[in-house]
Amino acid sequence: MSGRTHTKRFRIRRHSVREARLHVETVLAEWRLGGLADTASLIASELATNVVNHAKGTGEFFDLSLRRRPAVLVLEVADSFQWGMPEQRKPGPDDTSGRGLLIVDALSESWGVRPRETGKTVWVHLPIQAANRARTGVTW
Repeated sequence: MSGRTHTKRFRIRRHSVREARLHVETVLAEWRLGGLADTASLIASELATNVVNHAKGTGEFFDLSLRRRPAVLVLEVADSFQWGMPEQRKPGPDDTSGRGLLIVDALSESWGVRPRETGKTVWVHLPIQAANRARTGVTW
């Protein structure tokens, strides 16, 4: 089952954050990676929220891709906003935003940003072995 890829396009609207999260949960259930669903859907939610909050007026859509590789799930969110690459911040205790990439960093094996011809793609790697342990209850 490795090597599967699924991409879906969403409108840059607030309600798309929820749709993206549910889409990730559905695809991972179909791929029998339900053990990663909570983590991956939270990460997708954070990245989609960043697009909605920061990519206004740069296009109508963002793409969410899931790729299953032999040992890793790759989650990507691509948009057409090219004037600023996301950077992890350290918000103060009274800040009401700015924690999304901290969450992504804490939950993922690795993540990064790569520019595209128009815009950027934020990618995240999640180890599949963790999903298998969660599903079977096996701990190492």
